[in-house]
Amino acid sequence: MSDADLIERLEDVLTALERIPRRFAGVASAAAFLESEEGRDRLDQICMVLVAVGEAMRRIDRKTEGRLLARYPEVHWQGVVGVRNVIAHGYFDIDVEQVFDICQKDVPVLIETLRKMIKELR
Repeated sequence: MSDADLIERLEDVLTALERIPRRFAGVASAAAFLESEEGRDRLDQICMVLVAVGEAMRRIDRKTEGRLLARYPEVHWQGVVGVRNVIAHGYFDIDVEQVFDICQKDVPVLIETLRKMIKELR
C-alpha cells in the first residue's frame, strides 16, 4: 500500500469518525439511545461508523503488516476491530453503555491519533 493510498484511506476513516461527535451531541446517557426514535437513529448511525472504521483499520493493519498501528499505542487497535465484530455479528445484543463510553472516551483519542498519523505520513 503506497503512502498516498494509505493517507487517502486514513482521511476517509477520519471523515467518518468526525461524524460521531455531532451525532453523539446531546446524548446525556446510554439510556438516551433507547428512549426515543431519534436516540435509536443516533445509535444506528454511530454503530454504522464504528463498523466501517473497524473494518478499514483491520484492512490497513493487514496491508501494513502491523507496522503502522503499532506506532500508535495510545489506541487499543484490537478493540477498534473488536467493536466492529461485536456490532456486525451481534447487532441486537449491542451494549449501549459500551457505545456511550466509546463515544465519550475512545472516539476523541482515535480522531486525534488519525490526524497525527496522516500528518506524519505526509
